[in-house]
Amino acid sequence: MLARSLVIQSMRLGQFMSDEISCALHPYGLSIQQFNVLRILRGCQEKPASLQYITSRMIHKTSNTTRIVDRLLEKKLVDRKPCAENRRMVEINITEAGLKLLNSIDPVIDKKENEVASRLSEKELTTLLDNYKKLFVTL
Repeated sequence: MLARSLVIQSMRLGQFMSDEISCALHPYGLSIQQFNVLRILRGCQEKPASLQYITSRMIHKTSNTTRIVDRLLEKKLVDRKPCAENRRMVEINITEAGLKLLNSIDPVIDKKENEVASRLSEKELTTLLDNYKKLFVTL
């Protein structure tokens, strides 16, 4: 029964956090998945990323990365071009507009994350994160 409670509470917490972040992103016209792709691309530090790389880094692995990138292309937040070495691959970069949007969203998301985390002490947060890492590695 403890294992089931852990799974259920983790799922409920994940959904709660997802809902909170979705609400914070709504005014910017981004979904969580689009936001996630933009952050992954920003983390590439101006180096292009492949669809496969982006998918491997996604939080929601079931997301259709191609469709998400297409939507970000329409918004001019990313650009895409064929890979010079492999024509079957595409290279995706975040645009200046995408970086600017992320920079404006960062304080909003930071505030939301801090609101959620403030319910625990720093020691409790560290313990919780350590325990999540233990669970995640075993899956």
